[in-house]
Amino acid sequence: MAPTLLVGSCEPFSGKSAVVLGLARQLRARGIEVRFGKPLATSLETDAPPPPGEPLVDADVRFVGTTLGLAEDQLIPSLDALDPALARARLLEGRLEPGPGFAALRQQLEQAPDGMALLEAAGSLHEGLLYGLSLPQLARGLDAPVLLVQPWADSRSVDSLLAARAELGDHLVGVVLNAVNPDAVPQLREDTVPALEQLGISVLGVMPRSPLLRSVTVEELARRLGAQVLCCRDRLDLLVETLSIGAMNVNSAMEFFRRRRNMAVVTGADRTDIQLAALEASTQCLILTGAGDPLPQLLTRAEELEVPLLKVEHDTLTTVEVIEQAFGHVRLHEAVKATYAFRLVEEHCDFGRLFTRLQLPAMSL
Repeated sequence: MAPTLLVGSCEPFSGKSAVVLGLARQLRARGIEVRFGKPLATSLETDAPPPPGEPLVDADVRFVGTTLGLAEDQLIPSLDALDPALARARLLEGRLEPGPGFAALRQQLEQAPDGMALLEAAGSLHEGLLYGLSLPQLARGLDAPVLLVQPWADSRSVDSLLAARAELGDHLVGVVLNAVNPDAVPQLREDTVPALEQLGISVLGVMPRSPLLRSVTVEELARRLGAQVLCCRDRLDLLVETLSIGAMNVNSAMEFFRRRRNMAVVTGADRTDIQLAALEASTQCLILTGAGDPLPQLLTRAEELEVPLLKVEHDTLTTVEVIEQAFGHVRLHEAVKATYAFRLVEEHCDFGRLFTRLQLPAMSL
């Protein structure tokens, strides 16, 4: 059986896809061909699963495959989809087993040519239990080692890792601590990582929090807000890293805006002074709330600077809540994020012990 590695997490949006990209790149640098898939699809390419008989390829799998230049036969189709209708059907029928597709997947992995299969589990440790495809079930069913990606806020974050270790047992081969406060990384490496190692948790990487990887496109914000796009539709791929609220006087706003980068600025439709000040700063989009239409000179200036203007029906508080929920909760589907993920993993992860456990050949010099 070709080596198979499960990449999982204890909670959604932990950074699994970023680690998969960086890990796959290192494997290929060793001359090891990579195949990639998600047994349980969590990001469908369309609003509904494909018709029976057609392969189910998760959108994340498609993006990783395109980014790495994988051939179609290197993408492993999903066995099922985390879809409300499918979940309801399973629940009502009382079906908790993965079905014949799981045995076929195991056989496929056993008969695979030389190389490495990377399988990304669902969002959390237990997501997929209804399908028989949770991370612990996959680890036991495939007898595969598990690499966990865990966001780290402070020492209380260890609870999730301890629970995962208890449930996964010897299948857990290591963890990557992600989204760490950059200022906390040196101290974490000095004392926390050795403490975790003493607890039997092998730490293979400590990755600092990245505003870029947590960023969201203007298009995604417009979708979540149900916003009307007033101009610059061809610039909706801009990435928003921070949020600013234009509710102060214009002098204070200008000083505040100068300290921020790649902002979405939320302000009232009647605050033309704030709106014009925001356009002169590092603003990726301007979001107008409340009644009224923007002045023609604002639209003209926004078009000159190629800054999308969005108009929403929500009040400012609701708009801010929607945007804050978006940060860090979108999928890694932009090329610039993928490029940064490669570098982040290369600089902050050491998979030497993992490669030894998987009995992979050493990198040729």
